[in-house]
Amino acid sequence: MELSWQAVVARRMARHNLSVPAASSPADVVRAMAGAHAQVLSAAEISVALRLEGATRVDVQRALWEDRSLVKTFGPRGTVHLLPTDELASWVAGLSALQRSAASVPETMRMTPEQTAQVVAAIGDALADDDLTADELGDEVVGRTGPWADDLVMPAFQGYWPRWRQAISEAANAGVLCYGPNRGRNTTYTNPHRFAPFEPVSPEQAIGELLRRYLWSYGPATPQHFAKWLSISPALAAKTFTSLAGELEEVMLDGTPAWLIRGDTDFSTERASGVRLLPYFDAYGVGSHPRERLFPGKAWDRALARGQAGNFPVLLIDGIVAGVWHQRRSGRKLNLTVEPLRDLKPGQLRQLDDEAARLGAIVDANPVLTIGEVTVGAHA
Repeated sequence: MELSWQAVVARRMARHNLSVPAASSPADVVRAMAGAHAQVLSAAEISVALRLEGATRVDVQRALWEDRSLVKTFGPRGTVHLLPTDELASWVAGLSALQRSAASVPETMRMTPEQTAQVVAAIGDALADDDLTADELGDEVVGRTGPWADDLVMPAFQGYWPRWRQAISEAANAGVLCYGPNRGRNTTYTNPHRFAPFEPVSPEQAIGELLRRYLWSYGPATPQHFAKWLSISPALAAKTFTSLAGELEEVMLDGTPAWLIRGDTDFSTERASGVRLLPYFDAYGVGSHPRERLFPGKAWDRALARGQAGNFPVLLIDGIVAGVWHQRRSGRKLNLTVEPLRDLKPGQLRQLDDEAARLGAIVDANPVLTIGEVTVGAHA
């Protein structure tokens, strides 16, 4: 089967609910994205809300902290993500099987496998009944393990963190830790089994499920694309493709081989159209490959950081990155500066006005749109 890049872009936009917002739930939208990057939670709230008809960030917050249909935890690439709660069992099983080698940690910081297991168990026990801040959790972990867990060995900001904190992501991937609602300015952690108990899933089954989700959201794709999305070795990505060979179907994307889930070959003949403003680390830009096709020409230098996607909010035109933007809030005013990399047509300017208004509605602010150069750097 021969596919064009335009057909692939149109399907990805549709599956990410960027062509037409969904009339569903935040959890269903995050499911369709194969996770929403949430290192900056406010950006994740925008990512999810803009894909939902009439939604605001409050709807995403409600799903996360009240309905608990979403969970904030560690996801692909070891970064914080929003994930559907009902998929957490397979996510943690797959990610725990991909734990990074301890050899990458300086020897003075390392914990032995036995110490790591002790800390993970202590974290799970400490969070079984209450949400705790990092300091409160540290007191509990040290009391359950020993003073070695409290050694200040992890460089952090202008000081050092205790040794046990390097196991936070492992505790999350073990399924015994996730984020709780902030307590003032303090982050809290909780145990997801408190609100969504789940049974273990085999690692092999779980890794295969991660590949299925990725291909549904971003296919057609190659093992190299999957490796970048999940931050695993090309060899492991190729092994995972091979293990699912009977479920996969090879297609040609503009003459280059790539893969889909067998039978999932429904592509529209219509091109993607419209203007969209996507926030930092939006899943569409991070997960879509080939990256040079999504960020063509000037977009490669302007909207990426040494080839890494997500560091700049991006302007999409017809599903392709065509500029960057920045927001700055002042009271009720939301100042939006959009820097297109090409001249916009009158219809596109009107759509950009609509996008600015939609963004203002999501964050409950009055947008003021300026078209001009974005002078701040990445993550500003």
